[in-house]
Amino acid sequence: MSVVVAGVGMTPFATPSRAETYDAMGERAIRAALADAELSIDEIRQAYAGYVYADSAAGQTALYGVGTTGMPVLNVTNYCASGSSALWLGRQAILSGSADCVLVFGFEQMGRGAIGSVYEDRPDSLWRFSAARLTENRDSDAPLAAQFFGDAGIAYAEKYGMDPATFAQITVKSRRHAAANPYAVFRDPVTTEEVLASPHVYGPLTRLQCCPPTCGAAAAILCTEDFAISRGLETSVRIRAQAMTSDRSDTFSGDSMSLVGSGIARRAADEIYEGSGVDPHDLGVVELHDCFTANEVIAYEALRLTPEGTSERFIFDGQNTYGGQVVTNPSGGLLSKGHPLGATGLAQCAELVWQLRGTAGDRQVANASLALQHNLGLGSACVVTLYERTR
Repeated sequence: MSVVVAGVGMTPFATPSRAETYDAMGERAIRAALADAELSIDEIRQAYAGYVYADSAAGQTALYGVGTTGMPVLNVTNYCASGSSALWLGRQAILSGSADCVLVFGFEQMGRGAIGSVYEDRPDSLWRFSAARLTENRDSDAPLAAQFFGDAGIAYAEKYGMDPATFAQITVKSRRHAAANPYAVFRDPVTTEEVLASPHVYGPLTRLQCCPPTCGAAAAILCTEDFAISRGLETSVRIRAQAMTSDRSDTFSGDSMSLVGSGIARRAADEIYEGSGVDPHDLGVVELHDCFTANEVIAYEALRLTPEGTSERFIFDGQNTYGGQVVTNPSGGLLSKGHPLGATGLAQCAELVWQLRGTAGDRQVANASLALQHNLGLGSACVVTLYERTR
């Protein structure tokens, strides 16, 4: 049984100094998705809200600006995968028959600077990950996330003999794609030289290779085919398959790439391909979790877009952009569109729905009929979702 994505909506992403409050952004994204689906809030049976930096019941605070209907509202926190985790739960509700139409939304009101721990009086949820890092890489004062993904970039470059400067080309591509996205934070082009000359952060990573603190919101309406047909809704885009994974013991085996989710991403992607019968080379467009340039390179192989050890050639041959094998992050991705943690998974969903509908404007991927979404949160959670365009 496929699940129809009847409507999507999002706010333009913004830097913390220019953003609205989370409830205002969440309300706007919900209203946009309802308008896109041509539904009222009274027709929604359940709601799922994804976020990280807000108090419990923040989902209700955003939703009640649209309407108070008495429906169940579930708040979901799964770090950077919070939005797609909410999407996963919403799809499960449809598939189980407990609801025929649900609202899924995500938002984040972030502060300036690198994210950090809020609670200092209890165990850090990432302590196992910190303990598994190689001891010689623990003396940096760089943000912890940059250290994790920087270590992964170092490991990849050493293992496959890649020039670390290649990572910078991911940002160049990201900015080029974002130039056509009115929702993106950074739309000005940059050169490889400018990326490499930006302030050094950690390992191969410079500032322009790290996603910025961002605020924003996004939403999606999921429903059954019967519900959509009974109300004359758009049924052309559906979730064909979806997989969610978390860590196994091999995450902590000393492999820096596994520590940032390469293994759980590969397991989720393989589950998708095996369950749907889709070959990764059949994909026309992918929105993947490029929180740092190194993770996009690693994700190419984890998602089976290119064989192990070939990402550098994949990049140099232009196989990751328009005219190549698959367009990755036409939205600009987390690096340029921005990364409001709880909203990211739903923003990826919105972008892929627009691509499959053929309504993505100047960033439209030609003849896109299959799209893949990859959303990752350390700690860990990975959600991979396959969308298809139907007649």
